[in-house]
Amino acid sequence: MRKIKTFEWIILLFNIIYLVIFTFIFAERANYEFLLYTVVVAFFVVFIAILHLKYNFSYFVLSGLSMWGLLHMLGGGIIANKMVLYAYQLLPFLRYDMFVHLFGFFFATLFSYYVLKPYLKKTSFAVLIFLAFIGMGLGALNEIVEFIAVLVMPQTGVGGYENTMLDIVFNTIGSILAVIWIKLKEKS
Repeated sequence: MRKIKTFEWIILLFNIIYLVIFTFIFAERANYEFLLYTVVVAFFVVFIAILHLKYNFSYFVLSGLSMWGLLHMLGGGIIANKMVLYAYQLLPFLRYDMFVHLFGFFFATLFSYYVLKPYLKKTSFAVLIFLAFIGMGLGALNEIVEFIAVLVMPQTGVGGYENTMLDIVFNTIGSILAVIWIKLKEKS
């Protein structure tokens, strides 16, 4: 097994710290929806750490995925003006929730690229389209997790049909931006 580098330990510690802090915050508030999400995020931290040992994700991808987890916890944990950060309007056309979906599925698509890259001869246009579809599929999986949360805990703040569709749109935008990023990085 290869030696784990200092930055990798820092990233892992960063994830553990924010997950522990938000677990206590959500437990104190009896916010069972986000307690469930802390378990889901913790699972993915371990899953990504294990895959990282094999696929050696860039520090950019590891940092982005870690920030995505933190942004998600902040979205449900920070309350201002009697509403969670997820409901906060960043711009007239962009809520915090939409930004987190775009950001997250940008990095989920990059993550997928790193997993597939050793098996690719080249990154053709077809591969880029396939990568965008993978990112969109991961976004759909995220929406299924949100749906399960609603079924288990009907009083969640997930939102209705419009929220789900906006999530899917911003997941898709994030995935498309990721494949554009990949193509631009390969050209440079």
